[in-house]
Formats: sequence, structure tokens, C-alpha cells
Amino acid sequence: MNKLGSPLLNGFSVLICCAFSLSSFAADDYVAPRTQWGQPDLQGVWNFSSDTPMERPAKFGERQFLNAQEIRELQIQRASRDAGSDAALAGLGGVDESYNDFWIENAGIGETMRTSHIIYPLNGQIPSLIEGAIARQGVYGGGTTGESRPVRIAAGGIGTDGPEDRGLSERCIVGFNAGPPFTPSLYNNNVQIFQSKGNVVILTEMIHDARIVPIMDASGEASGLSDSVRLWAGDSRGHWEGDTLVVETRNFNGLTPSFGESGTSIDKLLTERFTRVDQFTVDYEFTIEDPSTYTDKFTAVVPMTKVAGLLYEYACHEGNYGMVNILRGARVQEVSN
Repeated sequence: MNKLGSPLLNGFSVLICCAFSLSSFAADDYVAPRTQWGQPDLQGVWNFSSDTPMERPAKFGERQFLNAQEIRELQIQRASRDAGSDAALAGLGGVDESYNDFWIENAGIGETMRTSHIIYPLNGQIPSLIEGAIARQGVYGGGTTGESRPVRIAAGGIGTDGPEDRGLSERCIVGFNAGPPFTPSLYNNNVQIFQSKGNVVILTEMIHDARIVPIMDASGEASGLSDSVRLWAGDSRGHWEGDTLVVETRNFNGLTPSFGESGTSIDKLLTERFTRVDQFTVDYEFTIEDPSTYTDKFTAVVPMTKVAGLLYEYACHEGNYGMVNILRGARVQEVSN
């Protein structure tokens, strides 16, 4: 993705408030601030960067958290990796790469580090696919797969015959980390939350999508869209459970994966939970239930950290001139072959 529209790049030392004092656990006496109408205040810009794997490595079994020694070893590895990147930049060794570390913001934040974001099933793994479910539609890079449209991956595609053969993120339709749900990626892991009494707006940096979530009051449920109306990001409805904002999303259009690269999302129910656990942290939890894709539901937790900055427009230029150049290059290759 073009980075010109992404000013919240990597500057954790400037933008992240008190990063090293954070924890994903709420203090026993912490009370979330309230809006003027009494709801927990989730407003602000939040970063969900992470270098924790989504699925748990088998060596950890059912253990959810790294111990102190494992955290220390990870910090040493990270420092060594950063030093190597700085040396490469000094020697101009990274000029042929798509991005260097300046553009990347996938370091974990806080003192508590999980072995995986997925906490259910207990082994930290995404459940197996049901028989016949789509495992993947398309490949990263410029390969041609012979698969039929639509392309259900973010980057890459199934060919270069036309724009419809390229990935959804290359076409600037959806972001590869913006979801819903939010999944940490290399960069642009930022989201801004706005609140009114009857609605919450969730604005993602990636592809600058604004999701408007009506809040159901205690007297009755807000009616959702007809099942015949289908949207890229689904139809979201929210309600409060104590201090937790719960957002349920249905009516996905089936043109995106259920999760990652698998499934079609047509029968997916996504439940997100936003809980402010301290001054600088919102615990973001999501559960995916999709009986057309997976044999079981699964739940993941991704801490979001308060950012002392603004969310500016993200300018996705792949759909403007990048796509033209991709297809032009393919036509040149065909002539030369």
C-alpha cells in the first residue's frame, strides 16, 4: 500500500502513551471514564500493532502467556533485528526491498505478552475447515492460478487479465487489516472511535472505512438489515454489557474470506467486545462463528493502545495508478512471450 497517506507510521516513542507501563489486565479499582450520557468512554485513536502470532505455536500447548525469560529473549531478538535493519539502511542495503523498518509498526506493546491472540479453542489454533470450504482463493504476487472469480484475498490475485483478478486490497476496496475484525499487520494498525448516545463510529486508518454501529437500548433490539442486503463489512449492531461494548455483525456479502484466506463470510457472525481496562488500553476481543467454513467458533484477544496523535486520511493509490501499471506490465509480458 502507498504510505503517503499514513502519518501514524512507526513513531511509537512519540505517539504511544506510556507504552512500557501498560498491561492487558485492568486494575481492580479501575473505573472507565464516562461520556456525558453515562456510557464508558472509548473515544480516541487506538493502535492494535502486535508481533504476537494469531495462532499459538504447538510448543506452548494451552499456555496463554510467555514467562519472563521468554519475554526477555524476545526483546533481545527484536533489538538485534532492529540493529541489523539500521545497519542495512546505513549501507543502502535495503533499497531493493518494498519497505524497510521505517514503515513497519508490528512491535508488541506492553508488559504482558501472549503466546497467541487466539484464546479459544484452548490450543490457540483456528478450527479445521468443514469439508468443501474454500481454503484459499488466489495467491500473493503476480501468479496466475486458473481459479475463477471472485478473488477473496487482500493482496495478490488469480491473474492479470483485468482488475477483477487482483486482490481486494490492491483494488482499494477493503484493507488487509481493517476487518472487521481488526487483525494486526505490518502497518496502519490504527483505529479511531467516536461515540454519541445512540451510535458508535469505528474509523479504520486502512482504506479509511467508517463503520457506523447503532446502539440498542435496554427497551428493545434495533432491527437489522434484511438478509437480502449484503455489505463488504457486514451490518453491525451494538449494545452495552456493563462496561463492555458488544458489536454483532452479520450480512457480509460473501465476497471476502470468513477469516484470513478461508471461507466466503456469507454465513459469518462476528461478535466484537471493546473493554477499556486502564487509561491507555482497550481490550479488543472478537469471536467468529461460521458454520459454512469452520467446525467450531474461535475467539481472539488483541490489546489496543491509546495513541497521542490524530488519524489522517490514508491514501490508497493502487486503485488509481498501481492497477494500471500491473495490467500494462502483464500485457508487455504477453507480447514478449
